[in-house]
Amino acid sequence: MACGFNFVLIPWSGQFSEDMIPTVGFNMRKITKGNVTIKLWDIGGQPRFRSMWERYCRGVSAIVYMVDAADREKTEASKNELHNLLEKPQLQGIPVLVLGNKRDLPDALDEKELIEKMNLSAIQDREICCYSISCKEKDNIDITLQWLIQHSKTKRS
Repeated sequence: MACGFNFVLIPWSGQFSEDMIPTVGFNMRKITKGNVTIKLWDIGGQPRFRSMWERYCRGVSAIVYMVDAADREKTEASKNELHNLLEKPQLQGIPVLVLGNKRDLPDALDEKELIEKMNLSAIQDREICCYSISCKEKDNIDITLQWLIQHSKTKRS
């Protein structure tokens, strides 16, 4: 029997790169690994979409917040947006997975730096996890999927 669950992915980005185009608007993808199907809502990180984040995060198994770890200038704004989102009463207790993408670039923040710059240790009312990844090089994607699969088995009350 397949297990299904919902996650919302919020990419913090506003720039185009040679390899990838940021999400504009909303996309829904289904990913299947073994007997688990993940429904992933990919929500644009541009300022005009941020007011809608809360709506899409309600009732999900976890929030996946993706940060461009190579864009140090935007880290402070990204931190503020994440903390503002997590203050919403409707999202209380939902686990959060912060992903620092682009670890393959020379000046990218590592996990320890990302935890510090995003002030993740201040988030006490929910489970929070942080991984440094590279979508381009597929680094740490498996560990990210394992975290998501683990949270498919955890039902929120």
